[in-house]
Amino acid sequence: MKLNSLRKIAGYVVIIISSLVMTIPFLTTLFNSLKSYVQYTQVPPKWFPDPIQWSNYAEVWKLGPFGQYTLNSGIVTVLSVVGALISCSMVGYAFARLQFPFKTTLFLVVLGTMMIPPVVLIIPQFVIFKYMHMLDTLTPLWIIEWLAQPFGIFLMRQAFLGIPRDYEESAKLDGCNPMQIYWRIFLPMSKPTFATLAVFTFMSKWNEILAPAIFVTSKENFTLPIGILSMAGQWSGNEQYMVAAALMSLVPILLVFLFAEKYFVQGSNSAGIK
Repeated sequence: MKLNSLRKIAGYVVIIISSLVMTIPFLTTLFNSLKSYVQYTQVPPKWFPDPIQWSNYAEVWKLGPFGQYTLNSGIVTVLSVVGALISCSMVGYAFARLQFPFKTTLFLVVLGTMMIPPVVLIIPQFVIFKYMHMLDTLTPLWIIEWLAQPFGIFLMRQAFLGIPRDYEESAKLDGCNPMQIYWRIFLPMSKPTFATLAVFTFMSKWNEILAPAIFVTSKENFTLPIGILSMAGQWSGNEQYMVAAALMSLVPILLVFLFAEKYFVQGSNSAGIK
């Protein structure tokens, strides 16, 4: 019993220390965003801002079209999440429950595409979007998610495989076709995995830098990360504003994660269990 208590104490100590290590960069960013430029560049650095410059956050909105950048990111992210949930769930359901030729081979091919670095696909995608006259619009930033990405397919397939066949057989006896079974049975029973896929997609698209930098050139179409980087020159001598802008860009991600935390944890735990 004493040995078990010592193990628990040691585990809690490790967790607390790890949490503090992970929290320090965030706190440093928060404090830097509330400093004046003199305090921000002070050597040796001062940990706490004195006085606190809450006006830094207001200045961010005055120095550039921060609201437009946020709106663009919101449009791209919402459309990407919706597309990922619809396309990946439908393809994952097909691989999990439907029977068709070369199903296993095709699924292995899908998994194999996960090993291709995203940067390798940029040039072919650029050529395709150029001939489709989609460059310098928001469309290339979200349309790809409507084509079912490999990770989402794998995640949804594993979730559907974990649903007992008794539900499917009962629905067939009631006269449901595969589409009705997918919509009425499998989707409601896969909410945790849906939340997991939604959070992963939201985070990746909200923070995406490479694709917007390649496909978008007009300032009015910049997403939030690219917009913040493009305004770096305007903040010369006031770099604390950039820190404040970067911190503000994290707020939607934190809100989405907190809202979906319960389902996200359940989905992460069950995604690999058949």
